[in-house]
Amino acid sequence: MPNLASWIRPKDEKFFDPFLATRPEIKVCNAAQQPMPLEEMDAILLTGGNDIAPEFLRQPVPDPSVLEEADRPRDEWEFAAVQNALERGLPIFAICKGLQVLNVAMGGTLRLDISGHNLPGQKNHDVQPLRNDASAAHRFERVNSSHHQAVDRLADGCVVESWCATDDVIEQFRLTDRPFGLAVQYHPERGTIYGALFADFLGRI
Repeated sequence: MPNLASWIRPKDEKFFDPFLATRPEIKVCNAAQQPMPLEEMDAILLTGGNDIAPEFLRQPVPDPSVLEEADRPRDEWEFAAVQNALERGLPIFAICKGLQVLNVAMGGTLRLDISGHNLPGQKNHDVQPLRNDASAAHRFERVNSSHHQAVDRLADGCVVESWCATDDVIEQFRLTDRPFGLAVQYHPERGTIYGALFADFLGRI
């Protein structure tokens, strides 16, 4: 039985469960409940959460007041798990904060506070318009993207697939060195139009 490693907050489990239940032969190992040896991980799902702790960022933080309170144990686990997954070429699916963790872990930087992307309606409704690169396997006209940080410098080895149509904030990128390595700034677990994303990811495990 393959192991899918993740850190899923209790309040988010109800969103992920329907997608993960489609592949009961995959064991979901939630490090928020119980750690697992990283060498037993066969894929990683990075989910939403609070801002990355400053000590994990690869950039100055001129105004710490813009940062949310961090979950340092989670950051420690996620950065170690990402490094392990990158070294082993494992499938990676990164969502919201997960996109930011992946970009930082690979050497990229973040815009630490942006405007216009944290409206309550954007978290659960597909209202944010995108423009998509023709090479993207998964393309959406509008997504449910709610966040106050975003990619600044994209890490090496990544290609942007989608941008916010109104201000060019990066909303989706892929890794170029593996069959599946996808990062999205929006919340596919909260919508009904994103099933193919999870099916694609889970099918690679």
